[in-house]
Amino acid sequence: MLCGRWRSSRRRPEEPPVPAQVAAPVALPSPPAPPDGGTKRPGLRALKKMGLTEDEDVRAMLRGSRFRKIRSRTWHKERLYRLQEDGLSVWFQRRIPRAPSQHIFFLQHIEAVREGHQSEGLRRFGGAFAPARCLTIAFRGRRKNLDLAAPTAEEAQRWVRGLAKLRARLDAMTQRERLDHWIHTYLHRADSDQDSKMSFKEIKSLLRMVNVDMNDMYAYRLFKECDHSNNERLEGTEIEEFLRRLLKRPELEEIFYKYSGEDHVLSAPELREFLEDQGEDGATLAHAQHLIQTYELNETAKQHELMTLDGFMMYLLSPNGAALDPAHMCVFQDMDQPLAHYFISSSHNTYLTDSQIGGPSSTEAYVRAFAQGCRCVELDCWEGPGGEPVIYHGHTLTSKILFRDVVQAVRDHAFTLSPYPVILSLENHCGLEQQAAMARHLRTILGDMLVTQALDSQSPEELPSPEQLKGRVLVKGKKLPAVRSEDGRILSDREEEEEEEEEEEEAEAAEQRRLAKQISPELSALAVYCCATRLRNLRPAPTLPQPCQVSSLSERKAKKLIREAGNSFVRHNARQLTRVYPLGLRMNSANYSPQEMWNSGCQLVALNFQTPGYEMDLNAGRFLINGQCGYVLKPACLRQPDTTFDPECPGPPRTTLTIQVLTAQQLPKLNAEKPNSIVDPLVRVEIHGVPADCARKETNYVLNNGFNPRWGQTLQFQLRAPELVLVRFVVEDYDTTSPNDFVGQFTLPLNSLKQGYRHIHLLSKDGASLSPATLFVHIRIQCS
Repeated sequence: MLCGRWRSSRRRPEEPPVPAQVAAPVALPSPPAPPDGGTKRPGLRALKKMGLTEDEDVRAMLRGSRFRKIRSRTWHKERLYRLQEDGLSVWFQRRIPRAPSQHIFFLQHIEAVREGHQSEGLRRFGGAFAPARCLTIAFRGRRKNLDLAAPTAEEAQRWVRGLAKLRARLDAMTQRERLDHWIHTYLHRADSDQDSKMSFKEIKSLLRMVNVDMNDMYAYRLFKECDHSNNERLEGTEIEEFLRRLLKRPELEEIFYKYSGEDHVLSAPELREFLEDQGEDGATLAHAQHLIQTYELNETAKQHELMTLDGFMMYLLSPNGAALDPAHMCVFQDMDQPLAHYFISSSHNTYLTDSQIGGPSSTEAYVRAFAQGCRCVELDCWEGPGGEPVIYHGHTLTSKILFRDVVQAVRDHAFTLSPYPVILSLENHCGLEQQAAMARHLRTILGDMLVTQALDSQSPEELPSPEQLKGRVLVKGKKLPAVRSEDGRILSDREEEEEEEEEEEEAEAAEQRRLAKQISPELSALAVYCCATRLRNLRPAPTLPQPCQVSSLSERKAKKLIREAGNSFVRHNARQLTRVYPLGLRMNSANYSPQEMWNSGCQLVALNFQTPGYEMDLNAGRFLINGQCGYVLKPACLRQPDTTFDPECPGPPRTTLTIQVLTAQQLPKLNAEKPNSIVDPLVRVEIHGVPADCARKETNYVLNNGFNPRWGQTLQFQLRAPELVLVRFVVEDYDTTSPNDFVGQFTLPLNSLKQGYRHIHLLSKDGASLSPATLFVHIRIQCS
């Protein structure tokens, strides 16, 4: 049997087998429209499957529109934009043609679509175009906004409505539908003459496109087994049969047949047995029956409460079959505890979109931070012209934005994703007059959102809870009477590291420091629950520290306290807030690992959100749960005022984590422009926690197969503080002569990791979905 090469032999029961996917026949979508505006359009079957073929807005998008792309006051260029017939991407015109992948953006990478002048670019440069004609497409990650002006208001509305419908349909697609859509899109690209028939040469091209280098003899045998007409062409049902064979998941078939028996269908009791072996909570007969009704595709089987192999695969590819516990995707934690009891998603130099030396500042950076769940943003405030304070990275070439514009962005976007409170961390370098202007803008723009006095039910000495502060904005700043340094000077709100290490600067900088020695009563009055104070030491004071005091520490000082103070620092953070920020020496806005700070209970661990990397992956993983609301309840050992926990001495191992890396599916090509570039994937599992728990282990690499690589390797970890652990799954392209290339990753807390056979849905560097790319693993967690 030809496909026997892909089918694993029966494994021993104690050895979790390694996942089979039989794709249901799906109509073929049309290929991308030619960039030259040609009219060769072989049909809209892909959009028909999405239920949007007859939608007038979508049809208008398929015809294309000529927008004005707006970049500056004088740069308004006409460009053609057209929805591709896959319904998942938009082709756009460039002045200078580039590689095909550089002329497309994907709907899954869109963060938001805004109507009118609702971006910084359109507010500044779009005055010549009526708001009704304008729209902004904001993307995930670092890609710049796309500011567009349509010829008419109706055409703009068609795109706004059409994108909303397509994105809603995309979000509603099952993983199986995404996979079918994905493979058929590549199928049409490989069909070079667009005759809906596939020669062997075109099949080989398809295989390279989907990241697999298959032996020619084996590929041809598979091709001929499907060529029932014996004419060296596959068409119609022959193509579907070839795809079903290509997409088989023998490891899933093996699991299914182990539980289904000779009849090759799962009854509700058999499915319940599988769920029990998975370690599922609530593995009842009723739950098994509910899963059959939810995921089974065959109506006859569903009526008899049976699950076929297709239904089983649908289940395992769904959120219920994912590694992340679906119950943790909504707000499930107690939100009525004091603010100091939570990790709070925090940003450093939030206004920057690039490096802190010469990068641009933008209000859009705040919008993007809020869209990523950030709840504490930084405002570096400096004297500006005309009595208006500005925000930028002082004494550098970064551009400046108005303080009031940032406050307006906070008002408009802070609570789009999360209802829980936002903290404005002010680094104040302004004189009294402009500080008063800052206070005035905060009050007039934010209105009732702004916390200006203690809540009725609370004493000012006690921190309220996130639940009590829903929809409210807190100001972190200096509070009068001012705290004086040892030499008698009044400290500004600048970071302590700068205060400790500052050197002689030019006259302008000296003038700024002189102005910052004064704190305006108007601004001081707004620091209610987050009063900035300097943390000198952790020795017990005659009176308990005030919970409303917040200390800002550089990463260097925080690490020193962790190393030298240990448990005292943990106890301090159980009572009041601590903010940690990157060293000023990180000129390229690089980040530090936040895990070390979380281990000691620091709540506001501020990172450069504009800089992707493993540090931001950890941050995204930490705040992935609890509805991505930006607040995660700290473990009990970090909340108790008399805790004995010390991250440097966590005690003996208490938990064993065993991960068997089985297979991967549909990994992305790293170089779409090179057909013969196939990845050699390996999987690394990283443990981020207390120092004694930190570890990384990896599989061997698989040569030339990013489509369905198999490993079947087991990685095991001993954990001392499992409640703090983040597990990061990373896929890399192995390279013998240079560092491995990043393919995808997924990070989540150990406490949100489900046991049993699980799919891990991979993300890009910028946190965008790489669907349908997945890992398939078996997870076991044993507590001693």
